[in-house]
Amino acid sequence: MPRKFTTKQKNEDLYCIIDVNLNRAKEGLRVVEEIVRFVFRNKDIYERIKKTRFKLDKVSKNIYPDLIYARKISRDIAVKIREKDRKNLKELLIANFKRAEEALRVLEEFSKLISSGAGYKFKRMRFDVYELEKKVIILFLEKSRKRKSVSR
Repeated sequence: MPRKFTTKQKNEDLYCIIDVNLNRAKEGLRVVEEIVRFVFRNKDIYERIKKTRFKLDKVSKNIYPDLIYARKISRDIAVKIREKDRKNLKELLIANFKRAEEALRVLEEFSKLISSGAGYKFKRMRFDVYELEKKVIILFLEKSRKRKSVSR
């Protein structure tokens, strides 16, 4: 039999989901940001990724105290799940873009329960990240081709 939730518990669960996915999206973007900054040294793309990450903070600023209050790490069943190893920079890039994109989709859906405006903002960010992913992967492929042609 499904358990009945109080309104307070529903809100805590909702805020917990939003908190986890805000963190996941920002962490994924931060990993990509560091690669673009230190490996590709592309200032324009670096600044766009950073700006997107800061937008995440801005959208969630008003509910930040609720997010922290709802954070229940000790009850999270996924904390001890080991992540897959990465073999190379390309896998690392793709995994972190996908992490951010998936988290933004979750944020888009769940934030609609609080604010339709926030849902739309997360949707726009998700599409911005899709475009950034294209630019960064093209940058990666071009850099890889250059290395191969130089080593021949």
